[in-house]
Amino acid sequence: MIVLGIETSCDETGVAVVQDGAVLANLLASQVDIHERFGGVVPELASRAHVEALNPLLDEALQQAGLGFGDLDGIAVTVGPGLIGALLVGIAAAKSIALATGAPLIGVNHLEGHILANAIEHGPELAPAVCLVVSGGHTMLVHMPAAHAYELLGQTVDDAAGEAFDKAAKMMGLPYPGGVAIDRAAREGDPARFHFPRAWLSRDAADFSFSGLKTALLYAVRELDEVELESRRADLAASYQRAIVRALVTRVREAAEQAGREQIAIVGGVAANSELRAALPEAAAAPLAFCTDNAAMIASAARFVEPIPYPRYLSLDAYSSR
Repeated sequence: MIVLGIETSCDETGVAVVQDGAVLANLLASQVDIHERFGGVVPELASRAHVEALNPLLDEALQQAGLGFGDLDGIAVTVGPGLIGALLVGIAAAKSIALATGAPLIGVNHLEGHILANAIEHGPELAPAVCLVVSGGHTMLVHMPAAHAYELLGQTVDDAAGEAFDKAAKMMGLPYPGGVAIDRAAREGDPARFHFPRAWLSRDAADFSFSGLKTALLYAVRELDEVELESRRADLAASYQRAIVRALVTRVREAAEQAGREQIAIVGGVAANSELRAALPEAAAAPLAFCTDNAAMIASAARFVEPIPYPRYLSLDAYSSR
């Protein structure tokens, strides 16, 4: 089965072609240069950038795969959660291609796409497992008792870990995207130099909270003048990153123990963080190329999602959260 995947849930335009789980093409147009000056994603600008990038990426992906639109057996597209305007760009394109080719349309949940990104490397036998989904928009613990069965165990009550990284980087004068910048700076710093509070609510809950951690960083930064901030930026980054990673690692291991599962998986953009991957060497983690938002994970996940035939897919809509 040859599937064209389209991913436009946030600020990166992704197009991929996957055949029976094998990635034939996987292209991504980043919007970092657009949103960098704002320190975060501007939804309207993201939607416009998707419109501009999508058609050239579609042509290039099919050319790389050596295929034409008539060779496609299915069109997979992210339907949510994400930015509504951005999602609608991808959905409109997917509907048009499906209508023109006669191929069925497959609506994929963005989070399930992240979880099933592991299937590209490890196969669908990942379940039963406890999965840590950690990205710019989501931080949650999910129990997978069986393949494609999901039970929410806990999640962040405020910012996602990726958002906490982005906001912290801005406080420290590091570039956007913050997660990558902090990870890089932390390699030169001392994680024990600053003490930050743990990023969870209580020992009994499986939820996360990063608001107190961000406030503690803000106070630490305010106590430093410009020269001190420059000299201690790496230590701040290392200490802050260590606090987030410890919270994530502690929670996912506790959840796995309580659920009686040996298998742990980490997925999402923050799963590319070097300290997190090193702290969970036993965890199944998607290859770095498939951790951040990408269309290969959407096209690959389509193997496990029921296609929507014409004309029912014409009423398919986007959703911002689920």
